[in-house]
Amino acid sequence: MSALALRDVVKHYRSGDETVRAVDGISLSIEPGEFVALYGPSGSGKTTLLLLAAGLLAPDSGEVSFAGRDLSGMSSRESASYRLRDVGFVFQSFHLMPGASALDNALIKLPVCGYTVREAREKALPWLKRVGLGDRLDHRPEHLSMGERQRVAIARALVGEPRLVLADEPTGNLDSARTREILTLLREVSHERRIPTLLVTHDPEAISFVDRALTLRDGHLLDGLDAELSQLSS
Repeated sequence: MSALALRDVVKHYRSGDETVRAVDGISLSIEPGEFVALYGPSGSGKTTLLLLAAGLLAPDSGEVSFAGRDLSGMSSRESASYRLRDVGFVFQSFHLMPGASALDNALIKLPVCGYTVREAREKALPWLKRVGLGDRLDHRPEHLSMGERQRVAIARALVGEPRLVLADEPTGNLDSARTREILTLLREVSHERRIPTLLVTHDPEAISFVDRALTLRDGHLLDGLDAELSQLSS
């Protein structure tokens, strides 16, 4: 059984008089421990596909399932629990709490999952150290660089030991050295913990870290990194 599966999934939007076919009949399976990169031009529907996998959007038709469960068949409570406990989502825009320390931002989901504050801090600390922020634990987002904020967001996604990781341009604000470190970390976590991981990226270097690469174009998936996109990114 695939960990994450999309079957004939369609998601269209209206934009003025046009219909945007963001996801147009996509089928995709990601196995436990598989690290997959999703490429595509801006506006191609990559983030839409991530939001469908996270249960934050419902498909117009088709089925999105995780561990054999159809997400659209979940109650609102079950869907919220799925996003809280099963999904580690790295948002492109971070979504960090202003005024809260890097440590408090990283552990934010854990008390809701039943951890005491002390347990949550003990659990979050190793992840912040692993992303290179062991000396920035008490710094608030407004005192962190864009790259450091991104790394806090990555630690927050991993700290709850999710069963699925969805990452929207997680290296977009990092330099090349940090990019390689984060891609290595995501690969290691995916493989070691058997976590299916879907990475949306524009970075052609990511292809050397993942198990499989796909390109989303005109609502359809293509195997590999599209040659045109590779040239534009180089």
